[in-house]
Amino acid sequence: MSDILVTSLTLDDLRDLLQQAGYRVETVTDPVANVAYLRSATSGLSFDIRPGNRLVGDESVRFADMAFVSVLQVNGELPRDLVNDWNVARRFSRLQLSGPFLALCMDISVVGGVTKSHLRAHVEIWDQLAQELIVYLRDRLRGPQANGTGRGVEVDVAAPASDDPATGFGTHTSH
Repeated sequence: MSDILVTSLTLDDLRDLLQQAGYRVETVTDPVANVAYLRSATSGLSFDIRPGNRLVGDESVRFADMAFVSVLQVNGELPRDLVNDWNVARRFSRLQLSGPFLALCMDISVVGGVTKSHLRAHVEIWDQLAQELIVYLRDRLRGPQANGTGRGVEVDVAAPASDDPATGFGTHTSH
C-alpha cells in the first residue's frame, strides 16, 4: 500500500478498500433520506458504512469521515450493564441501545491525512470487534451461567430487506 495520505473519501474509495480486504460490498440508498451508503457483512453479521461529513467545494461527493454500523434486534429486556461493560472494555467502538435495537458503531476519520494501510487497519479492527460482539453477547446472555443477567433475552441480526443469500453476505471469514 502507498504512503500517500488520504484526506477525503468517496463511496467508491471505500468500496475498493473493503473489496481489497476480501469483503463483498453493495451500494444501497436509504429510502427515507435518499443517501447512498455501503452494506457488507462479516461472519454472518451485516453492517453498513455510512459517509459522514461532506467536504465543501468539491465537485464529487467526498467526505472526511465514516461510520461503521451494525444493528441487532433485541427481543426482551437487555441489561444496561451489558452495554456499559462493552463500552468500558472496548476502545474503538461503542454499543448503543435504543428501544428494541442494539447498534455497534465505530467512527473513522481521515482529517489531517491517513495512509491506506491505516484505513485497512481500521477495517480489520472493525472486523475483529464485530466478531467479538457475537461471542460477548452469547457468553453474557447464556442461561443460568449469566448470573441472572439477560435471561429470556435474544439478540438477532436485524436483517435488512435487501439481504439475499445469493449475494454471499455473511460469508467473509478471512480475518
